[in-house]
Amino acid sequence: MTASIIHKTIAIIPARGGSKRFPGKNIRLLDGLPLIEHSINYAKVNSDIIDNIYVSTDDAEIKRIAMDEGVEVIDRPLGISGDEATTLSALKHVLENVEYNIENVILLQPTNPLRPKSLLVDAFQVFEIGGYESLMTVSESHKKLGRIEDKKFVPYNYKMGQRSQDLEPLYYENGLLYIIKASLILEGSLLGKKNFPFIVDHPFAAVDIDYEDDLDYAEFLIKKNSTK
Repeated sequence: MTASIIHKTIAIIPARGGSKRFPGKNIRLLDGLPLIEHSINYAKVNSDIIDNIYVSTDDAEIKRIAMDEGVEVIDRPLGISGDEATTLSALKHVLENVEYNIENVILLQPTNPLRPKSLLVDAFQVFEIGGYESLMTVSESHKKLGRIEDKKFVPYNYKMGQRSQDLEPLYYENGLLYIIKASLILEGSLLGKKNFPFIVDHPFAAVDIDYEDDLDYAEFLIKKNSTK
C-alpha cells in the first residue's frame, strides 16, 4: 500500500505462536510479563525514534497481548508462519500491508528481551550519521572454537596452548536489535552492503530465549541488575 503519510521509523516484532524447542515461549512470563511485552515496552520507551510499533503474528494470544498494549498487529499468513519461515518474510509482509511509507525498520526479536537502556539511541545515531543501509548488534566471543574432523578436535581460531586473551577477536550476531532500510527489506535483504556491526559488551547480549534454561538465566540477570 502507498500513502502520503510517512512514518520514518517503525519497530517490527515478529512473534510466531509455534515453537518446537520451547512451546509458547513468546508468551512465557519473564519478570512477571509475557516475553513479547519486554520488546513492546522497549519500543515504547524509544518513542522519540520509533513512530509506530507492529507485531507480526499468527497466534491469537500474542495478538491479544499486543492489542492490549496498544500496538498494531499484522496477521501473519500460514505460508510464512511455519518453522521454515524467515524473519525477512515476516518483515516484508508487514511493509507490504501497512498504510504508510516507511524509511527505517527496527527489528526487535521477542527472544532477546533484555537490552541496555541506551542501546537503540546509541545505535540509531551511528546508523543515521554514517548513512548505513543496515546495522546489526554483535558481541565478541572469547571461546576457543574448533571443528570435529575424523573424530578429532581441530582448533579453528587458536593454537593448542594459546592463551585466550591472545585470541584473534571473533564476533557473533547477538540479535539484540537490527536497524534496516525498508527499501532493502522490500528488495529481499536484511543486511546491506553498507552494514554496520555495532559492538555490544553487556551481559544482556548473551540472552537468547530458546529453552527453559535461557528463561531462568534471564530472570537471574534481571535480579542481579536490579540490585546494583
